Amino acid sequence: MSDCIFCRIAKGEIPAKKLYEDDDVLAFHDIHPVAPVHILVIPKLHIPSMAELQPEHAPVMGKVMTVAAKLAREQGCTDGFRSIINTGRVGRQEVYHLHVHILGGPDVLPAMLKR
Repeated sequence: MSDCIFCRIAKGEIPAKKLYEDDDVLAFHDIHPVAPVHILVIPKLHIPSMAELQPEHAPVMGKVMTVAAKLAREQGCTDGFRSIINTGRVGRQEVYHLHVHILGGPDVLPAMLKR
């Protein structure tokens, strides 16, 4: 998709502070972090959202998740971290290219939702 910002980052058309890249997956620092560690991990294949996933996406999504876990550990999140995939309008997805947010840092994450 020529107008997708994450596709453009994956193609190298827009700079990003990359942490990991291979043929299938790209990980980079969020430009507006909400925690000391805030990484985005994306498949290079344009998949608009988690709602669009199909069985053939299983290998790349498995890779996205294992890369996310590895990077979280490397960034010092050894006591835990939060992984978030916002999906669609109600899920507050802002960029319609599937991406995983990895958030972490020392005791900085609030409760997920109020109970």
